[in-house]
Amino acid sequence: MNHSIYSADRSTHLKVVVVALVAGIAIAGLGITARSASDDYTQTARVIKAGKPVTITSSDVSTVR
Repeated sequence: MNHSIYSADRSTHLKVVVVALVAGIAIAGLGITARSASDDYTQTARVIKAGKPVTITSSDVSTVR
């Protein structure tokens, strides 16, 4: 067994690439299945209406209009 990636032969490099590819596909598959399984939360449109106008000043005096 080669303990250094620099002295590893071609088959060891191939094994590392295959293991990384399989792990990446497995993680992506788990992510896709976890995302598509959450259909319970549907988004609804909410209407936000404007309130009364507000005047912002740098002084502490309140303005009554």
